[in-house]
Amino acid sequence: MYSGFMYASVASYLCQTWRRLKVELVKWPPFLVVVPLATAIYLNFFTHHYWIDIRWWLSGLVIFVFWQSWVTYEVDGTRYRMPLVLSFVLIGFFIWIAENIATFFGAWEYPNQTDAWSFVHLGKVSSWLLLVIVSFLIVATLKLKKAKGKIALDSSQSL
Repeated sequence: MYSGFMYASVASYLCQTWRRLKVELVKWPPFLVVVPLATAIYLNFFTHHYWIDIRWWLSGLVIFVFWQSWVTYEVDGTRYRMPLVLSFVLIGFFIWIAENIATFFGAWEYPNQTDAWSFVHLGKVSSWLLLVIVSFLIVATLKLKKAKGKIALDSSQSL
């Protein structure tokens, strides 16, 4: 249940960031590429316990699919742009930092932290990065579908 709240907070963060920073996507890949990728990433969270872990293949595929994609955002009236892959890495890294702070203060602990606190394994960054990607792809797909519906509604009203 606790981890469910953590995952929900990532999606909530993405939605709030999208609204507050007026996020826009540039060169977003086709829906038919994004959905299977997000599905494969999500399934790997479960199947890697019983089968091979393909997170590095999936990470490479993310780089390939989103290599030309950018995110633009606004801070204090100035627009900035960043490669989408870099934004995924940064968000995953900062969640890892937050995870270290949370384990330090005892919100939960990993088996290697039972005797004394230690940093959360750096390999967790890849897990967080993939979680962020799944959450981002869900939010982005919903935002894009909502925007298309709004455009269709606006165009029908102007007729």
